[in-house]
Amino acid sequence: MTQFNFTNRHGQTLAGRMELPDGKPTGHAIFAHCFTCSKNAKAASRISKELAEHGIAALRFDFTGLGNSEGDFANTNFSSNVDDLMSAADAMAAQQMAPSLLIGHSLGGAASLMAAEKIDSIRAVATIGAPSEPAHVSHLFGDQVAAIEEDGCACVSIGGRKLRIQKHFLEDIQSNRVGESLADLKKPLMIFHSPIDTIVSIENARQIYNTARHPKSFVSIDGANHMLDDPADARFVAAMLATWADRYVVT
Repeated sequence: MTQFNFTNRHGQTLAGRMELPDGKPTGHAIFAHCFTCSKNAKAASRISKELAEHGIAALRFDFTGLGNSEGDFANTNFSSNVDDLMSAADAMAAQQMAPSLLIGHSLGGAASLMAAEKIDSIRAVATIGAPSEPAHVSHLFGDQVAAIEEDGCACVSIGGRKLRIQKHFLEDIQSNRVGESLADLKKPLMIFHSPIDTIVSIENARQIYNTARHPKSFVSIDGANHMLDDPADARFVAAMLATWADRYVVT
């Protein structure tokens, strides 16, 4: 593992970690973490490390305003996450490590679907427990949605942390339509989802699959929770992902 920091489109430094294989990488990937999480989330860390074991170098980084990255989370939204992914790809390309695989967990999966067609080097995309539309995350705000819309912002408790959500965030997730991007996606897609996911129901995986073009694949993560807390689930996803991606990302 090595540090890989880069700047976003507003000149802020985003903190990243690059998981490297022992030998020359067979390909390069970016992992987009879940909503309000960080690069150190269990799924991000474990899957990136497992991919490196399979020869794929993987960058995991903190979105703007989260983890060790600069910026104010309250000023970010879904669109800024997509922009951050594009900045990460630009930074990797500048170091002769242009990413060919884009992986996203939960809302990071939706952002990956939006960013995939905007990054020329990406040859394949994978989602893990992703919502079919970014507006899905608004259910996490509970009865604070009305306050956000009326007052312009409100503090919301997510994962035990208090975060300030502004009205522009709600407007942004409503205006961004992943389904429209999916219909135009001309890159292979792998969809991972647990049938017992209580945060993002498996119905979302069905909608993504039905909307996307071929080639597309679906893998059920039987028995897993949304965060992939069991290390065996992360290993399973990484092994399946590495095998599938081999035909697309090998340099």
